[in-house]
Amino acid sequence: MVATFATLLAALVASRLERTRLAAWLIVSTFALAVGLFLYEIYSPDYGFRMPWIQTELERSGEPDASRG
Repeated sequence: MVATFATLLAALVASRLERTRLAAWLIVSTFALAVGLFLYEIYSPDYGFRMPWIQTELERSGEPDASRG
């Protein structure tokens, strides 16, 4: 996250110094770093966020399902 904000700050400074090509490249780099950080935090098995409302596995219980007959 520090790298993302540092890149964004560098882009703002480059824009202020009227180095538009460098600023545009740094903005694209900031976006790439942000997407990479987002994907890491979502999909990391050790560090990632838990989203219990997006469970893809069926939870097994000790009792049989009554609707199955």
